[in-house]
Amino acid sequence: MESDEFIPLSALQHYLYCPRQCALIHVEQLWAESRHTAEGRLLHEQADKPRGERRRGVRTATALPLVHAGLHISGIADVVEFHETPHGEQAFPVEYKRGRPKAHRADEVQLCAQALCLEDMLDQAVPHGALFYGATRRRTDVAFDAELRRLTQDTIAATRAMLDAGITPTADYSPRRCDACSLIDLCGPRLLQRRTSVNAWLARQLKVDRDEGINDDHEDGGGAQACGGN
Repeated sequence: MESDEFIPLSALQHYLYCPRQCALIHVEQLWAESRHTAEGRLLHEQADKPRGERRRGVRTATALPLVHAGLHISGIADVVEFHETPHGEQAFPVEYKRGRPKAHRADEVQLCAQALCLEDMLDQAVPHGALFYGATRRRTDVAFDAELRRLTQDTIAATRAMLDAGITPTADYSPRRCDACSLIDLCGPRLLQRRTSVNAWLARQLKVDRDEGINDDHEDGGGAQACGGN
């Protein structure tokens, strides 16, 4: 990836979930569908149909293209609500996810990156947004505070460095993370982990053999010196 190419906003979520997953998708151009990704795709297709509506002081835009020229990131917002205020319309991004709220902050970072794009495009502060999870059918409000903005900027930099290098990180198998990933068969983390374990075992055995050989040499040498001294 050339350094002046734009990073897809989805790559930030992929990177925080698993850097190897991000590289498999965005460097090696691999993809595999699962029931979970299919459900997520259908949810996004429903949200991403371009349309606009206005009700109760809120104008809603869907499938809104986003870009931040300075950060070289781009993507499409599922939904951006524009709330009427005494000072004009206030942007409020909403990202749709199929599952439930997560312990990690990958979804929040993706949403915050959307806010950064909106701030750059509209020249206004975007302090809040929301994540809508299909499993709970409820919104989770997200405040774009200094900590989340710093994490988002750091993630953009780390993702760009990895994509620019064009190197896919080695697998680090985690049952909770890997078993839920649609790319598990293409990634092969369990196979790579077994190879690593075997290689580590062989390395330990070779080290033991070398150490025993050195000890044997010392014992032989010590006996010869004793004979020579008598």
